[in-house]
Amino acid sequence: MPRIIDYPIVARQMSDQGLVCLYPNSGAFGYAKETPVHAVGWVAGDDPTIRPAARALTTVVAPPAEATLARLAATAWHDLLPGPVWVLPKAHWAYELDFGSAAWMPGLLQNVGLDDTALSPRHDGTAIEFTVDETPAFVTLVEGLLTHLLGSDFQLCFPARDVVCTVHHHKQLWWMSRDEGIVDRLKKLVGTSTGAQ
Repeated sequence: MPRIIDYPIVARQMSDQGLVCLYPNSGAFGYAKETPVHAVGWVAGDDPTIRPAARALTTVVAPPAEATLARLAATAWHDLLPGPVWVLPKAHWAYELDFGSAAWMPGLLQNVGLDDTALSPRHDGTAIEFTVDETPAFVTLVEGLLTHLLGSDFQLCFPARDVVCTVHHHKQLWWMSRDEGIVDRLKKLVGTSTGAQ
């Protein structure tokens, strides 16, 4: 069953990995502005909101995009980023469960074995941790986020791995890393696994 990782542990681990919190108490972690990073985006289709410079970094995945992206996230985790994976709101749980995604998120969390009432009072980016034997629940959660998010984003973090991934509400996964090799392998993963366009 997935576990809740308290925010102070999350913040300490992310700091130890050289990541900074982009908004106070949030689950939005990234690299400092002066840090050179590499990126790749896996997207559901053409999105005019993506800046022209970023479009060159994208690959369109095969439909149904939400299921394809969730499966790809699990494959990237298993093949390239062994260890646990954390799922965090880039805002905080109280917002998501009381307002932002209140109509559907409690049910999604219950579907993956979590008590939403344990998260709803948390005004921070507390993480949900999955291990490899919980992959079906992870895929269910990521697919549900990609399907239902309207204005909020979530993040995938990999303790002790130099990479973060934004689960974007436009049905996209955006990966960033200081390690060009990781990003190159992520690019190849899409090209060989999904019939990407």
